[in-house]
Amino acid sequence: MSDTTIRINEDTKYSLDTFREYKNESYDEVIKKVVYIARKSKTEPRLSKEAIEQIEKARERIKRGNFITAEEAKRRLGL
Repeated sequence: MSDTTIRINEDTKYSLDTFREYKNESYDEVIKKVVYIARKSKTEPRLSKEAIEQIEKARERIKRGNFITAEEAKRRLGL
């Protein structure tokens, strides 16, 4: 995978920051998530509304600290 640099306005960067689910989530991950939601909203409006609601619920759980780390998930799954 190669990297590239894009120029965005400061307010766009702030908007992307509000979509982050965790502090170290990359802008690449955030943009992919937003693009996925946009595409789903065109092809499956009802499903996209449900997906957005689930993402919002997950974001609230993460903000409350109610999540497990990747390492913990691997441990629980025996990986």
